[in-house]
Amino acid sequence: MEVRNVDNAAAIPPSPAISSKQSKPAPIPVDTASVSLRLHKELMALMMSGDTGVSAFPEGENIFSWVGTIEGSIGTPYEGLLYKLSLRFPFDYPFKPPLVKFETPCFHPNIDQCGNICLDILQDMWSSAYDCRTILLSVQSLLGEPNNESPLNSYAATLWSNQEDYRKMVHKQYMGNI
Repeated sequence: MEVRNVDNAAAIPPSPAISSKQSKPAPIPVDTASVSLRLHKELMALMMSGDTGVSAFPEGENIFSWVGTIEGSIGTPYEGLLYKLSLRFPFDYPFKPPLVKFETPCFHPNIDQCGNICLDILQDMWSSAYDCRTILLSVQSLLGEPNNESPLNSYAATLWSNQEDYRKMVHKQYMGNI
């Protein structure tokens, strides 16, 4: 009986997916109609929710681009202030989070001077179960309960411990930019 040393790898032809000469596979088409339908449903749910202090509506005819507002909650340094936000929904929403930014300048430990927000549900903790209402309420809650362990604005995080000075800075920035 003859024994042969066979190199099994040589006997298997290269996979087309591995070949460097072929182009990448085409992206899977996105069903924007279903995303649009979901956004319309979220808009109706938000309007019917009766939540005070948060609202959002499509910007013009584009259902993927919304303008939101958040009122500062009672008992926070933001009480009585109204903030405008932009919400940009990707075509693969709700599997990817929307890009949410403050358009009204906001002095806060988790918001930078460009309006970017550091909030886990808008990043690595995103779930397709979240909706626009959840996002707005979470951002509103963040105003009164910042995560000082992960600041985008370290000065605001440091000042947070002195609520009187912090409130003055919030109002100074808000009044200086409206």
